[in-house]
Amino acid sequence: MGVRFLVLAVLSVALMVVDARFEVLKPARSQMSLVLMDAYWITDLPERLWQGVSSQFGSRTELVAENEKLKTENLLLQGRMQKLAALTEQNVRLRELLNSSALVNEKVEVAELIGVDPNPFTHRIIINKGERDGVVLGQPVLDARGLMGQVVELMPYTSRVLLLTDTTHSIPVQVNRNGLRAIASGTGNPERLELRHVADTADIKEGDLLVSSGLGQRFPAGYPVATVKEVIHDSGQPFAIVRAVPTAALNRSRYMLLVFSDSRTPEERANEAAQAQDADQHPGGAAFVPATVPKPAAAVAPAPAATAVAPATATPAAAKPASKPSTPAKPAAHSAAVKPAAVAKPAAKPPAAAPEAATQGRE
Repeated sequence: MGVRFLVLAVLSVALMVVDARFEVLKPARSQMSLVLMDAYWITDLPERLWQGVSSQFGSRTELVAENEKLKTENLLLQGRMQKLAALTEQNVRLRELLNSSALVNEKVEVAELIGVDPNPFTHRIIINKGERDGVVLGQPVLDARGLMGQVVELMPYTSRVLLLTDTTHSIPVQVNRNGLRAIASGTGNPERLELRHVADTADIKEGDLLVSSGLGQRFPAGYPVATVKEVIHDSGQPFAIVRAVPTAALNRSRYMLLVFSDSRTPEERANEAAQAQDADQHPGGAAFVPATVPKPAAAVAPAPAATAVAPATATPAAAKPASKPSTPAKPAAHSAAVKPAAVAKPAAKPPAAAPEAATQGRE
């Protein structure tokens, strides 16, 4: 019995080491996740049954009060939505004036929390959306209050999300009040983030809202991340100690949103915005040509025609070019604004060639 236990213990330790160091067991883990889906569903069944029973036997008074509260909140949200609609239109007009591409709202999908990593030194959760739902590695995850983390592991029907407060996670942020940029890192405490390498003289204070800056090309810009709780200045240190509290309810949120950001590069978005702007300015579909391009072409066109006609008229009849030497000089004067040196030489040659042709005809 002792030998069997020792063999099983050594095998378990070997499997854990292989799983932590290599990716050999990743396909097996993905396949086992399909089996564990039923276990997740069974373990969650009592809570869902209790919620169903409690909702069925709720008192009428509580339902009426909740209905009145929801009506009030609906009116407030409708008023805010009207204000946001006006601000959105104003923002679009300002971006058109700046020749910038308009922002497109990201596509989101609702996911549900189905598991939590039991390791107290890592902050990871499991959601019920996986690779077959279109989830990708590094995809941002947020709840109703702010950013929660990003997807770090994919399985067919589930995914693992690394939370912002994990010690291995960092996110670029900026102070919403003045745009000061910083890096917010996890501390292992689900209620605390730290801003690293913030200058002691930086303009940051308690209560400032930190939002994602979008500089890491992973999280979309403008989403709330944390609120500054404490700023400690030490005259003997070059950097201040800044602690912040995440705005997202990392320990309480059950439903969250997966953000599907725009996969186009900034160059592609700029080119498409420029093409759309040209299409709006020229609805006929014709290619846009600047007004200054056709003018030199119209001025140069008469000069080759004049030089081509002069030798042709001088060959059959020599007297005609001699009697009208001013005929080729008019196009030369007209095109003098474009190429004065090149046109003056052909204009002087026909009168000189005409007497030679006349004397050869008489001989």
